[in-house]
Amino acid sequence: MNIFARLKDGLSKTRSQITSIMGGDGRFDDVFFDSLEEAMIAADIGIELATDIIDELKQDLKDCRVTSISEAYELFKAMIVKGLTVTSLPEEFPPKPWVIMVVGVNGVGKTTTIGKLAQELRAKGKTVMLGAADTFRAGAIEQLRIWSERTESDFVAQQEGADAASVAFDAIEAARARETDILILDTAGRLHTKVNLMNELEKILRVIKRNTPHAPNEILLVVDATTGQNAIKQVQVFNESVGLTGLVITKLDGTAKGGVALALTKKFNIPIRKIGVGEGIEDLQDFDPEAYVDAMFGNLG
Repeated sequence: MNIFARLKDGLSKTRSQITSIMGGDGRFDDVFFDSLEEAMIAADIGIELATDIIDELKQDLKDCRVTSISEAYELFKAMIVKGLTVTSLPEEFPPKPWVIMVVGVNGVGKTTTIGKLAQELRAKGKTVMLGAADTFRAGAIEQLRIWSERTESDFVAQQEGADAASVAFDAIEAARARETDILILDTAGRLHTKVNLMNELEKILRVIKRNTPHAPNEILLVVDATTGQNAIKQVQVFNESVGLTGLVITKLDGTAKGGVALALTKKFNIPIRKIGVGEGIEDLQDFDPEAYVDAMFGNLG
């Protein structure tokens, strides 16, 4: 099963709900709009945003003089694509090292995502270093070491329990000395309710900025799509703490409903960089809003 097919399969429940409503009797009445709103809420888009979308859709249908369900559906999908489209990352990485700091709570697939990112960058001919600044979770350093070997990336670590900011400092120094293109820093799986752990994350950020003024160039938050609206709280807290530049949404091949992606981009205006649709090393893909909406909503008929 290819990437798009897995994404489409993972979002099948949402797609069937939406298409059943759009495939109704063709009347744009209260029943139609109420049913569409309920389906969006069920898809993890959220009550407030779903209401806003319905209001905008009603106005657009009127302004564009839309009379057919098929036209309404394409208009609806175009609205969602627009909402998911946020400025993307430039393809070139001028400063060396380009520093990517990866954050997220435990269990979202953060370290695995780092390994997949490294694999992708190595395939593009970039030199990559992985920095094991997750000194908190047992086994995290060894897990990242395995990914470094698998992707033929350089690796910097200290012992378990070491100061995470110190690891970040050492990694940047090593990356600069070796003229490494990209340094990816793993950080401890922050429980976003734990103030002391968030403070440690902010310390890492301060050390990076003091050592390398242009860095970090990217601060990615990895979120699990199956957590639904809980992802919004995670983005809010991490963004307030360190200022996120991008999101990676994982586990879209399972029980995810998919709407949380739109909820996140609309609320925070932070671009989705990547989506994960499986456990394989090739299963982390660039986020394409149009392909995502096609997988999520499909076509009528």
